[in-house]
Parts: sequence; structure tokens; C-alpha cells
Amino acid sequence: MNHNFYKHESFETRVCCPLCHDDLVINWQKDNIPYFGEIMYISAKCQCSFHFADTLSLSSKEPIRYEISVETQEDLDARVIRSTSGTIRIPEMGVTIEPGMASESYITNIEGVLHRVRSVLMTASRWVQEDEDKFSRSQELLCMLEEVIAGKKKITVVIEDPFGNSAIISKKAITTKLSKEEAEKLNNGMIVFDIEKSEFTHKALENVQLLEGN
Repeated sequence: MNHNFYKHESFETRVCCPLCHDDLVINWQKDNIPYFGEIMYISAKCQCSFHFADTLSLSSKEPIRYEISVETQEDLDARVIRSTSGTIRIPEMGVTIEPGMASESYITNIEGVLHRVRSVLMTASRWVQEDEDKFSRSQELLCMLEEVIAGKKKITVVIEDPFGNSAIISKKAITTKLSKEEAEKLNNGMIVFDIEKSEFTHKALENVQLLEGN
């Protein structure tokens, strides 16, 4: 691609759709995120149902880790940029959201991330309704999420990105550069709910795994 394209606020490019091989229009839109810098939104949608979206940093970024302690409504409003290479963790809940083949980037806030986690967990809970222990664990996590969203419980949200294209935009966010070894350990492919070591798996757009106590 001609790098002069990046000087424009928005433009389109055309490629061959990987599924149906028809023309696929890719839309590029530049934006400037305070405290983060210039980014480019990239999106494409084909009539055959193939779609793609990502967020690309236009400045040089290194492998990065953002961490924020979520304690107030202001913390829930903190902006989150999650690229297709970003991994999100909530250690207190044993939750890890890792990028997979069908992952898309998004810009939301901490509360929006929690709603995404809740949606996945609600789906997982329906799969395990006949297993009393696993269903009970899923309900405990859902209750915990509601308490966090209501400001009654504190959690930590972490985002790690080997390409530096993800971020948490908040004065409270702690930023740490990842070493090459740490960046290489970041995995792709599933959302994990790790609750005391019992397993439940299901493959979807992004795999879901629910782990519970024996």
C-alpha cells in the first residue's frame, strides 16, 4: 500500500474477499485519541458475510501492559482500546479474553468490557444448566459482575498487547513495557473463565472455557 494514504483522514481500498473472491472494500478512518495518539480504524464487510475490523496505531508502539484498579463510576467510564492483538484479564474473576481468528477490535469503556464478559458468561451458563456445580459458579460470576458495575466491588482490569495497539485511557492506568519474552508468551484463541480448576469448553467465534473447582 502507498503510505501516503495515511496522510488522509479517510479513504477506501479494494481487495479480493478471502471467502467469495468478489471485490471487498476496506474503509480506513483516521482518528486521534487523547493520551494515546493517532490511530486508524479499519473495517470491511462483504455481502457473503465476511467482515473484519481492527484498530492500528499510526505511531511506533512497543509491547505494552495497562492495568487499572476499578473502584468508582469514573473508573468504569475509562476508555478502552482493544485491538485484534490485545489480551484482557480480570484476575479477581479468573477471566482472560484472548484474540482469536474471529476477533475484532473495538473501542469502549471498562463497563462495556464487563458487559461483553457478562454476555459470554450468560451464554456459557446456559450450556451448563444441567451441571449444578458449574451452573452455580457461573451465577456467582454474574453476581460479581453486577456488583462491580454497581460500584459495590473492586476489580483489576489488565490489557496486554504485543504490538502496542491496545490501551486503557485513564490517569489511574499503570503502564508497563512488556519484555520480548513476555510479549511472545501472549496467546491467541479463547476467552477463559478460570474458577478453581474444573473444565467446560465450547467453540464459538472466540472459544469459551469455564474452569471450576473439583
